[in-house]
Amino acid sequence: MVTDNEFSHVIKLSEVGNHSRNIQLSADQDARAGLMARFDLAALDSLKAEISLAHDAEGVVATGRFTADLAQFCIASHDPVPASMDEAVHIRFVPEPVVNGEVELELAPEDCDTMFHDGQTIDLGEAVAQSLGLSLNPYPRSPAAEKMLKAAGVQSEEDIVPTGALAGLKDLLAKK
Repeated sequence: MVTDNEFSHVIKLSEVGNHSRNIQLSADQDARAGLMARFDLAALDSLKAEISLAHDAEGVVATGRFTADLAQFCIASHDPVPASMDEAVHIRFVPEPVVNGEVELELAPEDCDTMFHDGQTIDLGEAVAQSLGLSLNPYPRSPAAEKMLKAAGVQSEEDIVPTGALAGLKDLLAKK
């Protein structure tokens, strides 16, 4: 498997074996710099993962945790917003489906943490990187954000007053 992922840690499926295998990953400076660019982070001081790999009837299952110390850019001020993460990882690696032509692949909710492999290898580092990306705050705000947004004319949810047909909905919902 040729990869250009920033935090690649390729494991041969033949090395997983029949018993669970514990793996510890830690992103070096180059990997962190690549992930900072990929996810538009102000900083990524650490990214570590402890993962257990095991075969099951459908493929290989990776379970464990990752931790990260990072900073995202505020959506309003562009100031760094520090964050620490400690997140669970549960990913199933299954063979990539063989399809002819254009096919729409639908995944059930329980399949959403599924990654495909080529039958030879899995990239555990990429799985952790994607888990990090999915765990990021989509709207990080610095302490200065509220003031800047208000000055720009953006109303907070508390300031919005429903009008028309929706005017009484808030009171009606509060009574329930």
